Amino acid sequence: MPRPALEVADIFRSHGAAWRKANAGHLSLGQLKAMAAIEACRTAELGGHVARCEDCAHTVVSYNSCGNRHCPKCQGAAARQWLADREADLLPLPYYHVVFTLPSAIGAIAWQNKTTVYGLLFKAASETMLTIAADPRHLGARIGMTAVLHTWGSALTHHPHVHMIAPGGGLSLYGERFVPCRGRRRRFFLPVRVLSRLFRRLMLEKLAAAHSKGLLTLQGSLAKLAVPAAFAAALKPLRWKKWFVYIKEPFAGPKAVLAYLSRYTHRAAISNARLIAHDERGVTFRYKDYRADGLARRKVMTLATDEFIRRFLLHILPKGFHRIRHYGLFANTGRAANVAQLRELLSSAPPPEVIASPCPAETVLPPCPCCGGRMIVIEFFERGMQPQYRQPFVAIIRIDTS
Repeated sequence: MPRPALEVADIFRSHGAAWRKANAGHLSLGQLKAMAAIEACRTAELGGHVARCEDCAHTVVSYNSCGNRHCPKCQGAAARQWLADREADLLPLPYYHVVFTLPSAIGAIAWQNKTTVYGLLFKAASETMLTIAADPRHLGARIGMTAVLHTWGSALTHHPHVHMIAPGGGLSLYGERFVPCRGRRRRFFLPVRVLSRLFRRLMLEKLAAAHSKGLLTLQGSLAKLAVPAAFAAALKPLRWKKWFVYIKEPFAGPKAVLAYLSRYTHRAAISNARLIAHDERGVTFRYKDYRADGLARRKVMTLATDEFIRRFLLHILPKGFHRIRHYGLFANTGRAANVAQLRELLSSAPPPEVIASPCPAETVLPPCPCCGGRMIVIEFFERGMQPQYRQPFVAIIRIDTS
């Protein structure tokens, strides 16, 4: 794939130093590390290797990736490996996509308390799904889910929400049979209104409990909410407001599930492919306006460079925070046994075993761009160093035949 004409790294390299100086003391260590990693990604600063084609001797110098999970260039290999691991867990069932979104009123609290509030969002959403699915009035089964946290809207605004993927059915409460989802053509999974109300109640209860335990840091315009009565008053209107929970129609087979996951699991706030220009006006990029329909959704926005960097850094997650989590039957402790039991009840054979390559992702080389031959590594060079390999000098001799 050709390199995009403009990358987030280019913007950071040209304006990052000035932006850090202007905002000194207001950036977290994680944000500073992410900026430094993105700026150094695939440059000589991180070292690399030299590869040569066995057939035509075409030689390519490649620099190492930073591996930072917020870097738009470093998620491809990680996503492919993760998908290969998850492929063995796919079941011959319709899969549903469920989205749980926090109201904007809680967004400011979440921004100042990322680890706590994002964790509560995961807990409230998963408990909602497991509770309603176990209710005999709805499904009466134990289900499994994979959840992915996104904190951004298409315009890089702060918009925390959780995407969940769940198969259309589960094990009966005693585990003796498989319980499929109900409804005509299996297009009905769980009632959205019931999910929304329980999610609202659980999230508000968990927020109030976190506040009472002193787990929330409230600064600036939110400092007044440090008083318990003020915090309770701020949450009260949200108890009667409609919370956004959305369930899409089932995916068209397991391959569609994998295609979706490959786009959503290992994803940065904005891809380099969406960037259009960076000039004196700022950064111009494509985004989707979900209030419009059809092709009218696709729009172009220009942000001042400082504002673009600020919005990008809003979505840097705290160190060690897991943005992909598994619940219910797919929880890591019992996933293999639960998937095997489901396959047995569904009378389906397990998928062919995927044998992972023993080579690291960096050494799996694409074919030669000239002749398609096999590329082999002929040199590694360390961080901050340049390769010893040099392109051979070719002399051009002109012969006068006059």
